[in-house]
Amino acid sequence: MMLLTAFSTAALLTLSGCGAGGSSAGSAEGPGNGDKKDVKIAVFNGWDEGIAASELWKAALEKKGYNVSLEYAEPAPVYSGLSTGDYDVTLDTWLPITHKSYIDKYGADMEDLGSWNDDAKLTIAVNKDAPVDSLDELAANADKFGNRLVGIEPGAGLTEATTKKVIPEYGLDKMEYLTSSTPAMLSELKAATGAGENIAVTLWRPHWAYDAFPLKDLADPKGTLGKAEGIHSYASKSFAKDYPALSGWLKGFKMDSKHLYSLENAMFNGEKTDNYGPVVQKWMDENKDFVASMTD
Repeated sequence: MMLLTAFSTAALLTLSGCGAGGSSAGSAEGPGNGDKKDVKIAVFNGWDEGIAASELWKAALEKKGYNVSLEYAEPAPVYSGLSTGDYDVTLDTWLPITHKSYIDKYGADMEDLGSWNDDAKLTIAVNKDAPVDSLDELAANADKFGNRLVGIEPGAGLTEATTKKVIPEYGLDKMEYLTSSTPAMLSELKAATGAGENIAVTLWRPHWAYDAFPLKDLADPKGTLGKAEGIHSYASKSFAKDYPALSGWLKGFKMDSKHLYSLENAMFNGEKTDNYGPVVQKWMDENKDFVASMTD
């Protein structure tokens, strides 16, 4: 997620004759079940979980004969475009809080296909073997973390919440709160966990760091960072009519955090690329049962 802010060939081929209602679920010549062939998925710039989910669905659907285009934009034009049918679907709506204002404005002209992950949350994370389990223990043990809390971009919503709520509520004002960038935070996190040192960082779920590093979230008994949200797929009003099979698949889609972190880690924790196709395909080959379940 941008703060802030997200999928085996043999298995899919096996499913090619098993669509909704027992009719053809599509082939290299085009999707079955009355679905249109072209699908336009809107993706929020910089929101990793949405990019991961969208790239996964693109790869899976293209094996079934769909033509899938991913169009990147900011949330405001995405929801506006969904409401007018310029986009078909987006997979990264955080509710009930983060994107509430957009749903209030455009929701009547869109369709909620349901939540596919319910673990979206702002967090303060520490190395798994750190001597604290809750934010209300951090101040008394600040020296064990070098009296440092490592943050991300100064203008991020997570940074604001940490500054205005977490620090004053838990008496962390004596800790040095470092804000710079998400890559800088991740670099420090990698170095500290690799060296077996304690570190406290501002983070969020879902994020590939939970797959890459030994981490745990500190409990937030005062609720300063809010409750977990669901990540929903939202579609245009005509989506169910235009894509009856795909609509059903997305309504039934669930991706637990373990799989999501793993996919994100494969995509984003390595050499930067503008083509995620080979990375996503390798992940799909390693998670054939999950991929098959997407269109089962």
